[in-house]
Amino acid sequence: MPKAHYVTTEHGQLRVWRSGSGPDLLVLPGLITAASVCAGALARTLQGWTVTVVELPGIGGSAGAWAEDVDGLAARLAAAAGAIGIGPCAVLAFDLAAPLAVTLAGHLPTPPAAVLLADAEAAEAWAGRGVHPGPLAPRADGTHLSVLCAHVRDSHILDPRDPRLPGRSGGPLPGPAELDATVVAAAVAPERYRALWSLCLAAMPRCRITDVRTVRLADTDAIQAALAGLAAGLPTGSPMPATRPPAGPAALWHDYVDTPQGRVHLRRAGAGRPLLAFQSAPGSSAPLTPLIRGLAQGREVIAPDYLGNGDSDKPDRPVDIGTLADDALAVADALGLDRFDLWGTHTGAVVALELAVRHPERVGRAVLEAPVLLPPDFTADILENYLPPLRPDRWGLHLLHAWNMRRDMFLFWPWYRQERAAGRALGVPEPEVLHDWTIGLLKSGATYDRSYRAAFEYDTRARLPRLTRPALICAGPADMLVEGLREAERLAPAGTVVTGTPATVWYPGQADAAVAETLRVYDAFLRG
Repeated sequence: MPKAHYVTTEHGQLRVWRSGSGPDLLVLPGLITAASVCAGALARTLQGWTVTVVELPGIGGSAGAWAEDVDGLAARLAAAAGAIGIGPCAVLAFDLAAPLAVTLAGHLPTPPAAVLLADAEAAEAWAGRGVHPGPLAPRADGTHLSVLCAHVRDSHILDPRDPRLPGRSGGPLPGPAELDATVVAAAVAPERYRALWSLCLAAMPRCRITDVRTVRLADTDAIQAALAGLAAGLPTGSPMPATRPPAGPAALWHDYVDTPQGRVHLRRAGAGRPLLAFQSAPGSSAPLTPLIRGLAQGREVIAPDYLGNGDSDKPDRPVDIGTLADDALAVADALGLDRFDLWGTHTGAVVALELAVRHPERVGRAVLEAPVLLPPDFTADILENYLPPLRPDRWGLHLLHAWNMRRDMFLFWPWYRQERAAGRALGVPEPEVLHDWTIGLLKSGATYDRSYRAAFEYDTRARLPRLTRPALICAGPADMLVEGLREAERLAPAGTVVTGTPATVWYPGQADAAVAETLRVYDAFLRG
C-alpha cells in the first residue's frame, strides 16, 4: 500500500503518497477524490511504475503550500517533484487538476513523456456551467462541513451536464470511507479548497490550447493502456528521500516515521535535547502547536499523533496506555533517540508516566499536565457515555455529530452531561478554531476513542507512586482535571513538584501573559 511522506520546499511542505517501482508517474489526484484514496486505487491497478500522488496545494497535508494563481501552484508542484528527485516522467491528472498538469509540464526541467488527463470532460462541463462549492468559511453551527460534503458527493453522483440526473458513466462511486477521506482532506483549509476549485475551473481552457502532448482518457480503465507505450522510454524512479526540515531553528514541520505497529505522523520543531510531547485524545497533536513552538528554543520538540489518531496509521488492535507507551518508545527508537524528556497532557500525561515507569533509563525529566485521576464511579459513567461511535456516513451526518461533540466539550464537563451544574467557564472558541479541533477528531475516525478510553481505564493511582524520574505535575485553572492535583500531591513520590500553572497553553482563548509564564515554568523545570 502507498506510504505518506512530506516534501519540504521553499514554499512550504507538500504531502505525497508513494508506491511501486519502475519509471516515475507523477499524479495530480483532482479535487473530488482524496490523494490517499487515489493512491490506494492506483497501487492496486498499476504495476511497473513508481507512482507519486501529490496532495494538491491548499488541501490536507499540502494546505500550507498555497499560491494565488495556477502558475504559482504548478511551480510548487514542480518544486516538490524536484525535491523528491523525479526526473523524466509521465504525468497523470484527474478532473480539475488538468490545467495544473498542463501548466506543470512547463515548469519541469524535462518535458513529461505525456500528460494524461482523466475525467477532463466532466471538469469542462463543470466549467461550462460555472459549478462552484457553496460558502465554506467555518460557521458556528458547523454546517459548512455539510455544504462541503454535499459538493463532493454531488460531483461524483450527478451528471456533469445535467445535474438533475445521476451520471451513468465513469468509475465506481465512492463509499462512505472514501467520501469521508476526501471531505476531511479538503476541510483542512476549506476556503483554500474553494479557491483552488475556482482557479482550476477558470483555467480549464489551457487544456485545449497547449503544446504539451496530452492524452485524454475516456475513463480510468484507459490509464493502464495509455501508460503501456510510455514506460520503455523512461528511467527507473529514485528512492524517496528523507524529509528535510525547513530553514529556521524554530520552524514547525511535519514528518512520518515507521514503527513495528504502523506509520506515525510527527510534528517537529527546534534542535537540541529531544522532548517528546504527547497530546490529549481524541484528535491529533495539532492543538499542541503553541507548546511545540514555545519550547523549541534549545531543544527539539517531537509531537506524534497516536496510532489510531490524527494522520497516523489506524491499526485495528486493542489499546491501553501500555500500548501507547510502547508506541512512543518505538518512535524514539526509530528516530535514534537514546534519552529524551517528556511532556504530556491528559491522555498524554499518563502515556508519559507509563513510559517513564517502564523505561526510566531512557527518560530525563517529565512534565505531566493533568493526569487522569477521577473517582471510580465518575470514570465508569464516562466509559459508558463519553465515547459514542463515529463512523463515516454516506450523507455526511457524522460531520455534524463530530462538530457538536467537540463544541459541547468546551461547554460541559463531561460533554454529554448537559446540565446547568456541568457548565464550564472555558467558552466556545471562534468557529475557525473549533473547526480545526473537529478536523483532528474526524481524521481519527472510527478509532478516535481507543486512546481516550485507554486513559480513563488506566490505573494512575497505582502507577504514579512508581515514578522514579524528576517530574512536574501541573494543570491550568480552566482544566477540567485540575482537581486531581490534590490527589497527585498525595500519591507522587517525594521530590515531585505538584503545582498549578497560569494557563493550559493548548486551550483556545488563554491570555498571552499566562501562556508565556506557563511555558517559562515548563522550560525551567525541563532545564533542571
